[in-house]
Amino acid sequence: QVQLVESGGGLVQTGASLRLSCAASGGTFSSYAMGWFRQAPGKEREFVGCISWTGHTYYVDFAKGRFTISRDNAKNTVYLQMNSLKPEDTAVYHCAADRSFSGVQLKPDYWGQGTQVTVSS
Repeated sequence: QVQLVESGGGLVQTGASLRLSCAASGGTFSSYAMGWFRQAPGKEREFVGCISWTGHTYYVDFAKGRFTISRDNAKNTVYLQMNSLKPEDTAVYHCAADRSFSGVQLKPDYWGQGTQVTVSS
């Protein structure tokens, strides 16, 4: 069983940066695709982006140019660097792991509990 634990969230002002981390345990981290999702109050969860086991990254439009996903397989950790944060980025951010990512759509097998990001205006 894979366990994912996010950290790094917090309260920041518009324009600030945050780096979220997601530490994985209990599985073969280097073979999983890792993704980030977010859920704002009253809204459905939405995909942010992901990184394949080979290091290829994919982002949705709102994340392109502002967010960067990276991974450190030696530390079993995936990161989400967020720059130029906006109030609309306020959400709970979850990381997820996919054991069989095909490069088309991330279908998580495991989820973290999430970390709150709040961006004040």
